[in-house]
Amino acid sequence: MSIAIRYFSKFGHTKKMVGIIQELTGVTPETVAVPLKEPVDTLYLGSGVLLGKVNGAVADFIKTLKPEQVKEVFCFGSCAIIPSPVPQLRELLQAQGITVSQKEFTCKGSMGPIHMGHPNQEDLCNFRNFIQSTI
Repeated sequence: MSIAIRYFSKFGHTKKMVGIIQELTGVTPETVAVPLKEPVDTLYLGSGVLLGKVNGAVADFIKTLKPEQVKEVFCFGSCAIIPSPVPQLRELLQAQGITVSQKEFTCKGSMGPIHMGHPNQEDLCNFRNFIQSTI
């Protein structure tokens, strides 16, 4: 099974999370600035949100994807204000005809004093369990 990991992390929260995926899969994560070069069975796509939206670089990356390139995407991320970045990711991916797993993960991300310290160890442990359930 071929795996790719792409992410956007402005404050480092999502970067912490992709380290867990790398540890469990042995796959080196890349930012969304790096396009997929070969087809993959599984794409892990992570993002936080700023001002309620995923970063434009994430949307630009998704626009480069084609259904024949990616069999399934697992979305994940963190956020402080809105419930989850995943619905935005899902909408963008489905607009490209990409299959998005129903399995998804979101945890709190700190923004100044809001949810300070998140993602914390419990969040990261839950994320590890999530990734293990997808492998």
